[in-house]
Amino acid sequence: MSAALQTRAIGVLLGGTAVLHGIDLQLPAARWTSVVGPNGAGKSTLLKALAGLLPHSGDVQLLGRPLAQWRGRERARTLAWLGQGEHGADDLSVWDVAMLGRLPHQAWLAAPSDADRAAVERALRATQAWDWRDRALGALSGGERQRVLLARLLAVGADVLLMDEPLANLDPPHQADWLALVRELVTRGKTVVSVLHEIGVALHADEMVIVDHGRVQHQGACDAADTHRALEAVFHHRIAIHALGDHWVALPR
Repeated sequence: MSAALQTRAIGVLLGGTAVLHGIDLQLPAARWTSVVGPNGAGKSTLLKALAGLLPHSGDVQLLGRPLAQWRGRERARTLAWLGQGEHGADDLSVWDVAMLGRLPHQAWLAAPSDADRAAVERALRATQAWDWRDRALGALSGGERQRVLLARLLAVGADVLLMDEPLANLDPPHQADWLALVRELVTRGKTVVSVLHEIGVALHADEMVIVDHGRVQHQGACDAADTHRALEAVFHHRIAIHALGDHWVALPR
């Protein structure tokens, strides 16, 4: 299976403190990989390093090419990013926020094309945010805002999507919608890598990367027994993984 993202000996220092320590990973293309672990484990830092948003030692490759060799606009069309708790742009309309995802496809100061407008409409409809397209982002609730930011990510049309806590502020029905959307993206050949605190949702992924103390403790299939054991161990056996029909759930012990 080809790798969408591959790392070799990735290390990150933040404020002089080592946060990631020599991480080697291969994240498969056209699959959904969930990244989980305790608070402060380095999950978000790892995702930012994969996106090229943090200085790091070691090497990151995107679709077989070193990340540093990708030109900015080309990389922005190929790899899309949704950060955790993003702020700003409150005075922009929902439509304009989603249109920001099309910037890598547009010439400098060019007006949006028909393709740009179609992509934004698809993204807003996919996240059920179409009806708010004329409202200001700042007038929305936290969950509504998160769905607009997700639409911005989708509007890029990238092959690789990185999401840090994408379920923040989403109620259970919209978490289920997000899950269905990710599955549909993977069916279309997209690669999704998401940092999640919701272990039950993370277990729906194809692959799981378990991070603790800035190191990868385990990588494996979400339905594998050794992944479940590693997941229980990283949370000090305060959770247990159980089968529920065709899925797996995490329950407190």
